[in-house]
Amino acid sequence: MRILLTGGTGFIGKHLARRLVERGDTLVALVRRTSQRGPLEALGARFVEGELTSGQGLTEAVRDVDCVLHLAGVTKAREPEGYFQGNAEGTRNLMAALAEQPKPPRLVFCSSIAAAGPSTVERPRREEDPPSPISLYGRSKLGAELAVRDFADRVPALIIRPPIVYGPGDQEFLPSLLPMARLGLALKSGFGTKRYSLIHVDDLCDVLLAATERGATLSAEEPSRGVYTVSDGLEHRWEDVCEALATALGRGRPQVLPVPEAVSYVVGIGSELVARVRGTIPILNRDKVREMMCPAWTCSTERAARELGFVPRVSLLQGFQSALRELHPAR
Repeated sequence: MRILLTGGTGFIGKHLARRLVERGDTLVALVRRTSQRGPLEALGARFVEGELTSGQGLTEAVRDVDCVLHLAGVTKAREPEGYFQGNAEGTRNLMAALAEQPKPPRLVFCSSIAAAGPSTVERPRREEDPPSPISLYGRSKLGAELAVRDFADRVPALIIRPPIVYGPGDQEFLPSLLPMARLGLALKSGFGTKRYSLIHVDDLCDVLLAATERGATLSAEEPSRGVYTVSDGLEHRWEDVCEALATALGRGRPQVLPVPEAVSYVVGIGSELVARVRGTIPILNRDKVREMMCPAWTCSTERAARELGFVPRVSLLQGFQSALRELHPAR
């Protein structure tokens, strides 16, 4: 197949680009003029320049492709508008370009569980549950999903909602945990039980590749049709996540220190202020703290298993070990 990939220079995109080439697909990458193309060039990718936020170059980019894998988006922004421009508006521009084609290609949109919202400790979130995002990021990703839905009568599309994604090349999740794991002390926001779904990047690539060829597409008559939540199939307590990383590092079980949620919120504000002075974008902010305060971010994989044939292959410990080998090749 001839595949157009957006977000190919990002963490997930680099892994997915390699898998597409290995599968024998013709890879076309949508890039900005300033994008770092080295890894994609090494794979033999073809490039087309375009901008999701302005719509420039998108009509040319989507011409004569069989499928679009849409990964590009904004995970951090200085202002709220940045999330919605990069996620909702950019996706709407892409969908409009696809709808203009005589025979629109299939679209696979990699969204986020943040668009659906948190679950409860007692029950993982399912695709048929009404979305209830609690963060700016989550609302902007839901806005992107709604943009996809608005064109679903013309463009065959489906939505994949992963939870926390980690693995080799991860620049956010693992780097934020490693200092605590090395110290043997893990902080936890709040005093109650916290449960999370996670997925290794290789498993996420498996399901994205499967979605290019199979799976139901969105339907106005059935709101949850064509939506798939995915994970490694387990619900991990925060303590278990921290212990698995410590084990991968060859360390003992870390001490978990609960931090009052009010303190977490103050830290988020402080992080934003420091970043504003430095002219950077903080990883930890009030938006992220709102997500951290929730007792559970878990999701079911039953539909993905049934309709996409998805079977996760990488355990949490194996995934952490593979990521650490990339960081420390001599280990």
